[in-house]
Amino acid sequence: MTGWIRVRVAERREAAADIAAFTLEPVGAVSLPPYEAGAHIDVKLPNGLIRQYSLCGEWGLSGRYEIGVLREAEGRGGSRYLHDDVRPGDEIEISPPRNLFPMAKQGRALLFAGGIGVTPILAMAEYLSRTGGDFALHYCTRSIARAAFRGRMQASSFANRVTCHFDDRPETAMDTAALLAVPEAETHLYVCGPDGFMDHLLDTARKAGWPETNIHFERFTASVVEPGEGEAFEIEVEATGQVVPVAVGQSALEALISAGFDIPVSCEQGICGTCLTEVVEGIPDHRDMYLTAAEHEANDCFTPCCSRALTPRLKLRL
Repeated sequence: MTGWIRVRVAERREAAADIAAFTLEPVGAVSLPPYEAGAHIDVKLPNGLIRQYSLCGEWGLSGRYEIGVLREAEGRGGSRYLHDDVRPGDEIEISPPRNLFPMAKQGRALLFAGGIGVTPILAMAEYLSRTGGDFALHYCTRSIARAAFRGRMQASSFANRVTCHFDDRPETAMDTAALLAVPEAETHLYVCGPDGFMDHLLDTARKAGWPETNIHFERFTASVVEPGEGEAFEIEVEATGQVVPVAVGQSALEALISAGFDIPVSCEQGICGTCLTEVVEGIPDHRDMYLTAAEHEANDCFTPCCSRALTPRLKLRL
């Protein structure tokens, strides 16, 4: 990825148990680009890792960015590095904001956040509050100690629209079925959090008849299927006719890069869509979380970082 922006960690504070909040400011005279609620940035760490974090600050108006990072002991190392090694004054590189979780331009909003999924949801709530939008926010965590930015929400102008639900306090349990029992044509659902939390919300909404056009969500992790799992196949490059073999245990992205092709890449999990590539012939084995069900059925593009092929060969337009 090109266009990296160098930033300084202006502040680091504990937002909740195992969650750190980082405030980032530009280095030099560069201004940070504005963003809309739901946007995220890629963070390039000094140890070579690139990770995505949602922006949870003041909707791009403060001149600074803010991210919340959950320390994942079993993760791939990005969150541990940020928690253990990055301190105020340190400089890192980030991408310009991208928004894969945009809000609808009109209608009421029901916001559902689970754990660290509150970061984009908080930005949405602050935006809706500032612009006079109609919304309610439901925030689910294991306990009060794990509720990041809870104090910020309690002190906000929209505190009366926030309901917190804690696993260790049964009396605060969220009645998802009741909240979603009646689909409303002008109401949009926004969901972000751990997979189990999201699956429960999305399944409940769909069973209740909420239309897909009114359901919006963002996942932080991809499925457990490894990119290299599956049969070997071939990739044919439309422009040159070159055939690139993809071995068992190798991703299509790895094979293409090894063959000398410059493929943009970021998350390597099929979440961000950076490596999305056009498919001319063949049927992909879609394993991403970025494309919609309709886009999967169209089979005219795929994410080579994690997806494979259901046919012996895919012809790609690179």
